[in-house]
Amino acid sequence: MNRLVLTLLAGAALLPLAVPPVAHAQAASPPSASRSDATGPVLVSPADWRRMAEAGDRYPMFARERIRFETSVAAAMAAGINVPVPVDPGGGFTHEQHKRNQRAIYEAGTLYRLTGDVRYAHFVRDMLLAYAELYPTLGPHPVTRSSRRGRLFWQSLNDSVWLVYSVQGYDAVRDSLTPAERETIDTGVFRPMARFLSDGSPHVFNLIHNHATWAVAGVGMTGYVLRDQDLVDKALLGLAKDGQGGFLRQIDRLFSPDGYYEEGPYYQRYALAPFVIFARAIDQNEPERQIFQRRDGVLLKAVTTTIQSSYGGYFLPINDAIKDKGIDTEELVSGVAVAYGRTGDPTLLSIARRQGRTLLSPDGLAVAEGLAASRDQAFAFRSTRLRDGPDGDHGALDILREGDDRTGQTLVMKNTAQGMGHGHYDRLNWLFYDNGHEVVTDYGAARFLNIEAKAGGVYLPENDSWASQTIAHNTLVVDGRSQFDGDLETAEAHWPNTGLFVTDDGLQIASSRMVGAYEGVVFDRSLMLVRHPDLPLPVAIDLLRARSDSPVRYDLPLHFNGHIMTVGFEARRNLEARPVLGEAAGYQHLWVDGISPVAETQRSLTWLLDGRFYSYRFGASAPSQALLVESGANDPDFNLRREPALIQRTEGQANVRFFSVLEPHGRYDGTVETVTGSHSRIASIEQGASNDADVVVLTLTSGAVLAIGLAGDSSSTATHRVTVDGQTYQWSGTHARFDR
Repeated sequence: MNRLVLTLLAGAALLPLAVPPVAHAQAASPPSASRSDATGPVLVSPADWRRMAEAGDRYPMFARERIRFETSVAAAMAAGINVPVPVDPGGGFTHEQHKRNQRAIYEAGTLYRLTGDVRYAHFVRDMLLAYAELYPTLGPHPVTRSSRRGRLFWQSLNDSVWLVYSVQGYDAVRDSLTPAERETIDTGVFRPMARFLSDGSPHVFNLIHNHATWAVAGVGMTGYVLRDQDLVDKALLGLAKDGQGGFLRQIDRLFSPDGYYEEGPYYQRYALAPFVIFARAIDQNEPERQIFQRRDGVLLKAVTTTIQSSYGGYFLPINDAIKDKGIDTEELVSGVAVAYGRTGDPTLLSIARRQGRTLLSPDGLAVAEGLAASRDQAFAFRSTRLRDGPDGDHGALDILREGDDRTGQTLVMKNTAQGMGHGHYDRLNWLFYDNGHEVVTDYGAARFLNIEAKAGGVYLPENDSWASQTIAHNTLVVDGRSQFDGDLETAEAHWPNTGLFVTDDGLQIASSRMVGAYEGVVFDRSLMLVRHPDLPLPVAIDLLRARSDSPVRYDLPLHFNGHIMTVGFEARRNLEARPVLGEAAGYQHLWVDGISPVAETQRSLTWLLDGRFYSYRFGASAPSQALLVESGANDPDFNLRREPALIQRTEGQANVRFFSVLEPHGRYDGTVETVTGSHSRIASIEQGASNDADVVVLTLTSGAVLAIGLAGDSSSTATHRVTVDGQTYQWSGTHARFDR
């Protein structure tokens, strides 16, 4: 038999494929009980299945989800069962077909429990019988570019995901099968796959990492379904069953006390699904473990933290993030449903309403019922410090907000630890959002996920040579080298020391200090989100202080989104040829479009984005240059996005202070061709310092003066005195605001 297209038509059960799926649902009643305790569903109880079958149609969101499943499964049944021999990397036909199959198994099993239509059960049975014939013949996947090769997929992570979803569909239909069919599927698919992902892959299974989370979830759920306590114990405690690996250890080590996940929001979203899906299975089968209460309910905190780590519905794109992922992703749909099922938090319902989806599960039914009763309340997107590290002492992700999460201002300061292998070398990086857009940007990952035409959908070479390098981010670069010289082991041993975090009305501050990113260099940064009555919108103020044991070159990039309107400084334009900025550490990917003379003057740059102007006024305590650059140099395969950046540079300096203000203002309406407020309302920015404190002063075009004083020690209670342009500012404690 040719396994490249293995199609089974197992009996008359699959012949009438054109029957509308809703008609299927009306033609039979859901199974009322399991046939025996050894085969009945254990991931969702029979009683819960009956309740969903009886009540689901009364709640619009649940009913819509069921129709979506019915439509999807009808298409899969019409296409026939195709279980191909794996040959392709991510995005290739066999890869995508096995993904489609895992979804069909999960959805058809769900529909069987909700409708009682045996054709759904037969479809799952015959699909899994095909896998039972194929799977024992498979060795390592033929694509060799991963050190963690799977069997169905090029990397074992995808095998784990397949198992997590497929075992749920199998659990739903297992009691409808004959003993021989169960034995064939148990021994041909689920046991060998669970063994391969556990004992056969110790280098993955015992990791504290999202790949291992998917693996332990799939193996543990399989253990529950097959009534195999050995598999369950290995999933919970690691292969040695000593607690040094496994699911419980992952909960304890991968999340901070605030529910922040070490790899950042993008991967927190991805890892959230196996955490909540497996935790729900544990709670269903071993409620005495109180899994959702572990570490003060950290898994439930992780759901709200994931939501909090977003703007405009998209996750904050730090580390190896792909920017098109947002709160409507399937993983967070699962997280919101499971968390609501445990907490009844009405603000989660507002997120579910934005998602427009829920699960066909007891938790999803609760969400749909709550929305039908209009019990949802607005989720509170707020300023917050999300501590990093299992004990909360490995830095933090600081988020300052003004207004809502779709049109208001959000300033993000990345003061986190490395984020393991998906982390970037960008301590004390920042981003700024306004008017629904990322204004001060982060590149995220250099990858086109599962698009085979782009290197098979894996990370591109430029992810290492550009996206993870420090110059690709909005933070300090010393002597043209990336932080930690781009060494992962060194980077994982260092994290910022968090400082001031203030969320006063009209003045919000986040600060942090970095030691160890460069030998002999210490730098600290304070970012502020400030309102003033003479400014129509809040402004972002940045103060970065760098101290070195010897003179060095400092570069401070700002990556921005928009079209340049005004260059407020003299610069030599490179019109006939665009030189490249450097040879390594990401500099080789930057074209130089313009460069200013060295001067002590402050400078400005204004750009336009979606009808709003942004003026960036900046200076330094030492003579500096400004460089206008664009990504895309030395990119023969056109893998990089072309994006602009501004770099402030000082040469031969040991101690330097960089200071700046970013001001949103004005309106351009292309429809009616009107422009208002296109000029900045900030006339100047100045900075002054004493031995133990700094002051940043904004003079507005209205004549008003706004000054912010910051102590060098974020826990200081002393009195500080700083003079700027003849004006003395005095205060006690960590910070002060002065309005004149």
